Amino acid sequence: MIGTVFRSEDVPAEDRFEYWRELVGRTRSSDLISAHTADYWAEYRLMELGPVTVWPSSFLPTRYRRSGKMVRRSDPELYHLTLLLEGGLALEHAGRTDTFGPRDLHMVDGSRPYDLRPADDRDRRAVKGVGVDFPKALLPLPPHLVRELLGRGLSGRDGTGALLTEFLVGLDRQAKTLQPSDAPRLGTVVLDLVSAWFAQVLDAEAALPQESRQRATAQRIQAFIRQYLHDPELTPSAIAAAHHISRSHLYRIFQQESQGETVAAWIRGRRLESARRDLADSSLRSTPIHAVAARWGFPRASEFTRAFRTAYGCSPREYRLQALSEREQTLSRSPMD
Repeated sequence: MIGTVFRSEDVPAEDRFEYWRELVGRTRSSDLISAHTADYWAEYRLMELGPVTVWPSSFLPTRYRRSGKMVRRSDPELYHLTLLLEGGLALEHAGRTDTFGPRDLHMVDGSRPYDLRPADDRDRRAVKGVGVDFPKALLPLPPHLVRELLGRGLSGRDGTGALLTEFLVGLDRQAKTLQPSDAPRLGTVVLDLVSAWFAQVLDAEAALPQESRQRATAQRIQAFIRQYLHDPELTPSAIAAAHHISRSHLYRIFQQESQGETVAAWIRGRRLESARRDLADSSLRSTPIHAVAARWGFPRASEFTRAFRTAYGCSPREYRLQALSEREQTLSRSPMD
């Protein structure tokens, strides 16, 4: 598992809001104001990914205000990026005022005052989002360009913004299966996606280092492959054409960013993982194995069976029987066993 988890229920009711203030202050020093302090609720996962901190959280409407005095007292030289998933927020920062809804992102400079407040602080519906904090020095874009982004509402619904959004949401979903050794690499991916997205918004891709551009391109290509895994016509040629690069460039990117794994092997591996997940799904037990195979880009059942046996050491049928049997045994055990 990666990250540490806080739930307000783990703290006495009278201490919850103050404890939440302390947690947030570890990365975003600010005054917190809420109409719900007497019965506060929040959940939070802190993931330290090298120099990047990612913290998915849900909390009752709260105002976060950083004054000029607080900046002068402590300036950690960080940028704070926030992805909003549920609820509404309004932000005053860097001479701008903007509002945000689900799948919007905004960034503030921790070296400047800001005032981030809920759209309705009397509403007890939780605000849900993902915070990303990283050193300003690690963003490979000129500060005068970055200033154009501060306080603005930025959409996370399309392009590289959508890719960043899905990656951040996926980090929270997969946190239990990720290992601490994965953290530095994941932090690099977050920074590359943020950098590529900002450069795209600012029309400044040329300002990015070649390494950052290549890693972001690899993430876009892998996201594209996952989207079209079901298509048996998903070939290296089709992938290269969709991204306006040559096949040799595609092969080079994969060789450098996927530990030498080929494009075809990476596709096959993701297809087999998806098929294996479906075979272990009790709600799909009546779906024929050949239909599961076809769903994930294996139109010929014999080819699927050979590939599955090579990867997992048993046939798809044997795996399904074993997985479903183990699940039934688990469900049949009483809590006292």
